[in-house]
Formats: sequence, structure tokens, C-alpha cells
Amino acid sequence: MNSPAPRSLKDVVARGLKRRYRNEQTFRLLGMSALAAGLAFLAFFFYTLIGNGYTAFQQTRFLLDVELDEDTIDPEETRAGEVLARANYLGLVREALGGLFPDVTARGDLRALYALLSPGAALELRERVLADPALIGTTQRIWVLADDDIDMVVKGHIERDLEESDRRITDRQLQWLDSLEAEHRVELRFNRYFFTAGASSDPELAGIWSATVGSFFMLLVTLALSFPLGVATAIYLEEFAPRNRWTDLIEVNINNLAAVPSIVFGLLGLALFINVFGLPRSAPLVGGLVLSLMTLPVIIIASRAALTAVPPSIREAALGVGASKMQMVLHHVLPLAMPGMLTGTIIGMARALGESAPLLMIGMVAFIVDVPSSPLDPASALPVQVFLWADSPERAFVERTSAAIIVLLVFLLLMNATAILLRKRFERRF
Repeated sequence: MNSPAPRSLKDVVARGLKRRYRNEQTFRLLGMSALAAGLAFLAFFFYTLIGNGYTAFQQTRFLLDVELDEDTIDPEETRAGEVLARANYLGLVREALGGLFPDVTARGDLRALYALLSPGAALELRERVLADPALIGTTQRIWVLADDDIDMVVKGHIERDLEESDRRITDRQLQWLDSLEAEHRVELRFNRYFFTAGASSDPELAGIWSATVGSFFMLLVTLALSFPLGVATAIYLEEFAPRNRWTDLIEVNINNLAAVPSIVFGLLGLALFINVFGLPRSAPLVGGLVLSLMTLPVIIIASRAALTAVPPSIREAALGVGASKMQMVLHHVLPLAMPGMLTGTIIGMARALGESAPLLMIGMVAFIVDVPSSPLDPASALPVQVFLWADSPERAFVERTSAAIIVLLVFLLLMNATAILLRKRFERRF
């Protein structure tokens, strides 16, 4: 029996190279497939989010000729602001709408006709009269808010072809809407209430301004507490603390705290700040304290990494020319590490901005209409507002939920972009 011919070293190397190239090509294809899948999911997410949310930036309005009857607005002709503010402007708007349909006289039909209007349809008319009382006695053409169900029909979110029992508006109301559209009295206009109003049970009047101010106050408290404490802790641990088991234990706990679920910090804030210290519920101050506890480990870790990145030669040169250790840290090491510290701080703040679980635990899920004027006033936050709207049954709140998420993502992208710009602007290469 003949033995197989021995393979040359060249053949062995060639087979090994082919296998290596094949494995490398397979790994590259797998990596490109994973990247493509991730981009596809991201594109689907943004497509769904923007598709559902962009319509919230517009709101359906009716063009009406409203007669500002003096007997209704100011029967005693005092022109006093409190009298003008209490006038029945909604009744005037309803009379203007009823004047376009004189054949509608039955009480039930009138109620259905007036349901085309939002409960806040007269807000802008009231503001206009308060700003210029000379308008009383005249007839004003004004765009007034439509009801949220009408708005959904105009935007195409509710199909007209459905059975009447499957819609929240009747066939008669659709006929009135078609008549108004034929007279060019229906139009989609910029929804300023979404950016200037607070929470409301009426979707067409609901806005994010109150939640935005609450988030601002919380981030202000978080930044004021977590940044100086985090930087000071990082400087001590990295530059002054002795290397022993106690500092090792502190470092391990800081790293563990950075991975603790955020709802645990909410439970801690509920037990400590509210139950022990008696701070008010739903206040941005308490929310800021809770978010500070959550953000502090992230800032400490990022600040220590920035300090470690400073070359030892900087420290040695400063000490060599007679600087004290404190002068070396404050005048030489800290300025070089500050860009990295700021980057870590902004990323930590961006994470805090998107948190809702710890805020739910401290009562910031309350229905807040008024805009907070200080960190001690009751307030909501953007993530919590998204949570509340997502739980509402009205179809109009679906688009407002998506629109609020878009606004929140814009804030997060701006904060992360700011962190990148700061790093690029102030970063020094050694």
C-alpha cells in the first residue's frame, strides 16, 4: 500500500491563508449584517416616531366671525380687567358657529354642533380682548381651536369611511365639517399650545412647557450638586487618597452604584428626602436630589478617567519647580482634565434628563397644570409627561406622546453634541 505524498510547507501555508481569509470575510459579513440590522431597526424607530408625532405640531382651527357683544362682555362698560376676563367668550364663539348653520335649532343638534369646538376655543379671543378692550362691539375674524376628534379626522388618523358606531363623531358632524371645509374655514395651523401650555385633559390644549420647566429646575439642582461633589471626590481619590483597602472598597462601591437600577435611587429618595426630611412631593428639588445620587457615580468615574489621562510628566514638572501638591492639581492637572470632566458630566446629565422611574417613585406623576416658578413648586418632567400621555386613551394623545419623545430626543442629541464639541474644542494631545 502506497503512503500519501508528504505535503510541502508551501501547501500548508497556502491552505492556512485561504482558511484565514475565509474566516475574516465571514466575520466581516457578520459585522456588516449586524450593523445593517441595527440601522434598519433605528430607521424603523425614527420612521414610526416621526410618522406618529409630526402632526402634533399642527392643530385644526376654524375661521369664525365672532361678534364681540358689549352686553355679554362688559354690560356695565367698566372695561375692568377682572370683568373682561370673566366674560362668556365661549358662548360668543358658539353663537358665531351656530350662525353658519341657521337650520340647526334643536337642543341636541346644537350640542353636537358645538362639540366641533374645543373647550378652549375662546382662549385666544379672550386674550385679544384683554390686550385691546377697544375691540368690544366689533366683529373679529379669528381662528379658533377645533375639538381633538375633529382634529384627528382632518389629519386622517380617524377614517371617515368607518361605521358611525365605530367613530367618536357622527355623520351629521362630518357633514358640518365638510361644509366648513368647502367654505375654506378649516385649516391646519401651528400648534403653539404644544410648546406653551401645561398638562390638560383636553389633548388640543395639552403642552410640554410645564414639564420642560420642571426638567430644567431638576437638571439645575442636579448639576449644582453632582458636578462639584463628583469632581472633588475624583480629585481626592485620584490625587490625595492613600492606596489601601478602604479606598479600594470605596472605588468598588462607586463602580457598583453606577450600575444600580434607577428605580432604586427613587426608593432611596422617597425614604430619605420625603419621609425623613419632609421635603414636598412632586418638587423639582427632590427630583434633582434623586437624580444627583444617580448621576454622581457617573461623574466620579468620568472625572477620574480624565485625571488619569493627564501625563505624569505634568505633575512631576510642576512639583519640580516648587509647586505644592494642591497647586499642582489645581493649576496644572485640573485644567487639562476639565474637558473630560465636562464631557462626563454632560453625558450624565443627559442620562438624568431621560429618567422617569425614580421620578415616579417621588410623586412627580401628579397632574400639574401650572408652570412651576421655583424648584419647590409642584412640577412634572418630560419623561413623566410622556408616560402620562402614553397611558391616555384618546387618539390625539398618541401623536403628542410621539412629539414629546421627539423633543426629548432633540434635547438629548444637543447635550451629547455639546459634550463632543467641548471635548474636541478643549482636548489637548500629549
